[in-house]
Amino acid sequence: MTGAGSGIRVIGILLVIATLAACGGNRNAGRVGGSFLNPQEIPLETYSAEQIFERGEYELNRNQADDAAFYFSEIERLYPYSDWARRALIMQAFSYHKDKDYPNSRSSAQRFIDFYPDDDDAAYAQYLLALSYYDQIDEVGRDQGLTFQALQSLRDVIETYPDSEYADSAILKFDLAFDHLAGKEMEIGRFYLRRDHYTAAINRFRVVVEQFQTTTHTAEALHRLVEAYLLLGLDAEAQTAGAILGHNYRSTDWYEDSYKLLTGKGLEPAFFKDNWLAAIYRQTIKGEWI
Repeated sequence: MTGAGSGIRVIGILLVIATLAACGGNRNAGRVGGSFLNPQEIPLETYSAEQIFERGEYELNRNQADDAAFYFSEIERLYPYSDWARRALIMQAFSYHKDKDYPNSRSSAQRFIDFYPDDDDAAYAQYLLALSYYDQIDEVGRDQGLTFQALQSLRDVIETYPDSEYADSAILKFDLAFDHLAGKEMEIGRFYLRRDHYTAAINRFRVVVEQFQTTTHTAEALHRLVEAYLLLGLDAEAQTAGAILGHNYRSTDWYEDSYKLLTGKGLEPAFFKDNWLAAIYRQTIKGEWI
């Protein structure tokens, strides 16, 4: 009897898988609000949360992330207070993200954080939420609103879950996003400089030097300040920028170019205290360049 009972259970499982597979083969046919209207298909309401969850995993394994997100969302709808709903919600956020449906991924991740703030997967939900912004950061020339949102969300991962496995990745992405913002300032500054709007250009390069000094753009920003100040005839400012550049980036081409510009006008990199760069220079000398 035991063998016969096992055989019946196996046949039952195979029938469930076959029926769900048929259902998934034409998931959108006749579907209104998650109900299947095709009489040849069996409504999802007749299946357990675990069975629907397995179907979602199956869709993920065959790279059908949008279908997977649908099945995971149905668990949340049909079994809202079950443990499977909790598990399905984080998988829903992941599936939406894999499908590049960032708003829905963010919404699912935020719901998980709101409903299960102490869960082991809360750190991953916060990380997914940050990625929903970070992965949309495009070329420097685009609006940087998403970059600011990515930075804030990545900071939340770093500060709220510092011991999680996602903290190091969040730190790396935070630095890259921060560098991206500096790149935006440089792009605008160069735009103004090419059009002889020197004061506007200086204001952009100053932002990089004062607020983004840990990024890869600082050396160029200092060189552009030398260039712009010389064009305005503000030699002391140009010399101070050159001195900071020489102290921190002497081996770079940016310093070599700035040195040529200065010496071409009979000047040398030097410190002058009566300008905004003096504070930056003192930080450099004291080793407080952070």
